[in-house]
Formats: sequence, structure tokens, C-alpha cells
Amino acid sequence: MGAAYYRADSENGDHIEDSSEDALFMLIDDLNDSDNTFVVVQPDEDDPVWFASVAVLDEGGYEIVRRDTTRNEHEVTTATRINDIARDLAIWIAARDFPGRSIRQVSEF
Repeated sequence: MGAAYYRADSENGDHIEDSSEDALFMLIDDLNDSDNTFVVVQPDEDDPVWFASVAVLDEGGYEIVRRDTTRNEHEVTTATRINDIARDLAIWIAARDFPGRSIRQVSEF
């Protein structure tokens, strides 16, 4: 297996490298309002330039933070549907830059 490009860590110590949309769903679904209140996804490097986090809100639902310093992005939103959160995060993560990751090119024949 190759090097991890990013990792998802939850407050309770769960850790998944290069998490899929399904894995993100499971991590978010395991969150609660007592001892596992957040998940952070970031590059597997010493000084990450981007991150995303999902945290349980006291009033229900989740707060999602996306920050990418290389693109001047900082967005804070709320949502209630875990499947939407996981899908949106997977799409956002796929658009990030990862040093050493080959870029798949599609060409028309």
C-alpha cells in the first residue's frame, strides 16, 4: 500500500487514512455529544495547509468547517444529513492538492 495522502481522526481515537465517502459517513455517524464530538480530516504531513472538521452541535446537527490556506478558503456551514456531509467532504477533499499524488487525466478518443 502507498503512502497516505490524508487522514481522518475522531476525538475518540478512531483513525482512517485516505478515507472514502463511506468511511467518512461511519466516522460522522459515530459522533455523539459527550466523548466523541468531532472528526478532523487533513493531509498526512507536518504542517497541513488545509483541513475539514465536523462537530456535533448542542442543538442538533453538525457544524462543518473547511479551510484551505493555499486557496484562501474558509467556510463554516451546518447540516443535519450525514450522507450529504460525507459526500460533500469527499468531493471537497478530492479537489485538494497532494504532493506526490499522480493526477489522472481523461482524454477523449
